[in-house]
Amino acid sequence: MNTPLTYADSIVIARSPADLYDMVSDVTRMGEWSPVCKACWWDDGPGPWAGAWFTGRNELPGRDPWETRSQVVAAAPGEEFAFVVGGTWTRWGYTFTPAADGTLVTESWEMLPAGLKRFDERFGPDAAAQVANRFEAARTGIPQTLAALKRIAEGTL
Repeated sequence: MNTPLTYADSIVIARSPADLYDMVSDVTRMGEWSPVCKACWWDDGPGPWAGAWFTGRNELPGRDPWETRSQVVAAAPGEEFAFVVGGTWTRWGYTFTPAADGTLVTESWEMLPAGLKRFDERFGPDAAAQVANRFEAARTGIPQTLAALKRIAEGTL
C-alpha cells in the first residue's frame, strides 16, 4: 500500500533472484539504472553487508548535485537488499521473489520518523511540501529505475 510516506512498485525481470540481487546490491552500479543517483561507492571496503556504509552522488535538473551516505540494513542474497539514507532518514529497499518468467523485483521507499524530524528542522513550514516532493520523486523514479534495471538485466543474458 502506498501512502504519502511510502511508495513501492514491482516488475518481472527474466533473470534469477540471485542475479538481480547481485546487480542491485553492487551499489557501484546504481548509476546505471537510477534517474537520480549517478554514482555510488563503498565507504567501508567492498560490500554489501548489513551495517556497511556507502556514499551516493545525486543529480536533478535545477538543483546542485549532492551526496548522501547510506547504511545497508538488509543484505540477504537473492531475497532482499535495503539501505537507509543518513542511517535513519529514508529507507530504500529491493525484494526479489521467484516468478514464472523470472523474478518479481519490488523497489520501495519509506520516509522514516527521523527523516520527518530532519525535514521539520531543516525546512520549517515548508517541510510538508518537501516531503511531498520526495514522495513524488519516488513515485515517478521507482518505475523508471525498475524499467532500466529490466532493460539492462535482460540485455545481458
